[in-house]
Amino acid sequence: MQFLALMLDAPLQSWGAASRFQRRTTGLDPTKSGVVGLLCAALGAGKGSATEREWLPNLAGLRMTVITITRYRPRRLEDFHTVLNTRRASGSPNPDPVVTRRQYLLDASFGVLLAGPTEILARLADVLRDPVWGVWFGRKCCIPASPIFRAGPCDEAIAWRALIGDTPRDQFTRVEEVQRFDDGQDTINDQPVSFGTAESSGPEGRRFVPRRVRLVPKSEIEDRKS
Repeated sequence: MQFLALMLDAPLQSWGAASRFQRRTTGLDPTKSGVVGLLCAALGAGKGSATEREWLPNLAGLRMTVITITRYRPRRLEDFHTVLNTRRASGSPNPDPVVTRRQYLLDASFGVLLAGPTEILARLADVLRDPVWGVWFGRKCCIPASPIFRAGPCDEAIAWRALIGDTPRDQFTRVEEVQRFDDGQDTINDQPVSFGTAESSGPEGRRFVPRRVRLVPKSEIEDRKS
């Protein structure tokens, strides 16, 4: 097993794990579905396409660790958008405009470690250097401020060093994906099974399964220094 090191750095990011209807929230950390969606865009894997069906199980099977690089927890910004041509709960067209409220993280920076087979990670490294489609962090307005790909496939120590240098790991809060339920602290429904179909821009056909994670806070010594 090898590792891929990615840097998610941007003025705006948005990682929704439970966003529906008019309220589009963001979590404080990147979601698995958001990172896998970014990788699908880099691969040119369209919704419901043969490429998505081939690659999505491989991408979802990668074990992900998210490292909070910013010293302080990111702040949230809430904006609103007026949307036309929506549908009612019954499925019928809605002739009236709908106001949706959308949240963003401001000036956030995260490191992401992806662990998996060398051949899968090598292909991802190639497409992140030269993506087929544009990549962004949750929404199209959330454009990367620096290169995403940083290292890999490589061993774990090299991947960590590409993201945090020689700073000790325990000075960074991180969210680790775990394999055994008892090793985790929380369950997030963000493991993608399908992103839908090419004919639909809505939630039709999107499917996710739960993923078990644990939060590893930075050391208490570092907290007292702050």
